[in-house]
Amino acid sequence: MSRILSWFSCGAASAVATKLAISESKSVTVAYCEVKEEHPDNRRFLKDCEEWFGQEIIILRNEFYDASIYNIFEKQFMRTPSGSPCTRALKKNVRKKFERLDDVQVFGYTVEEQNRLDRFIDANNDVDIWPILIEKGLTKSDCLAMIENAGIELPAMYKLGYANNNCIGCVKGGQGYWNKIRVDFPDQFKKMADLEKRRGYTVLKDSSTGKPIFLHDLNPLAGNYPTEPDIECSIFCHMAQDEYNQ
Repeated sequence: MSRILSWFSCGAASAVATKLAISESKSVTVAYCEVKEEHPDNRRFLKDCEEWFGQEIIILRNEFYDASIYNIFEKQFMRTPSGSPCTRALKKNVRKKFERLDDVQVFGYTVEEQNRLDRFIDANNDVDIWPILIEKGLTKSDCLAMIENAGIELPAMYKLGYANNNCIGCVKGGQGYWNKIRVDFPDQFKKMADLEKRRGYTVLKDSSTGKPIFLHDLNPLAGNYPTEPDIECSIFCHMAQDEYNQ
């Protein structure tokens, strides 16, 4: 018998997608791929969501790398043209080991991410995806609002003004993002900057020249990262809330 498998990421969108899937189908397996470098407040958010869902979340991890991006970066590039090796090792490969061929899988793609979903489907056409947030017309802002409306405190990274609840120091971030990390998490900034120098690789490139920029050399005024999460609940947000509240 096929499962409905929802991938919880400690992000607002995946939490709302999971809640909606449970409200519609009742029997849902919820799984989370652990990454050590995520904010420690994520464990609090995970526990709060377990209460909201009315069930436990299965925690998965890559034991070979001890669920750490730094254990990967010591052996591989930080970024490649085909993506980040940390995402592949700690999330994609872990997902592949846990999923079944006949699973119906729920991901937290919002309406702004239709292109991301299309690319995922193109690269994973053997996966049966339930794009529940897109079906219901929900945006990232809606999902943030729905978490707050449920009485759940948003994860710390959102409250600090980050658009996504990724690792503290995500290699996919740009110059403005890394300058914000420099201010909010100076130890993590230094850890990545020191790793760059030791390995001779960089996470950033100059957008105008394409040349690598080491974090140690990053202009503190470069980039312009938003300082507040956009939280706005649309009509689709209220309709979806009514659905799972009933």
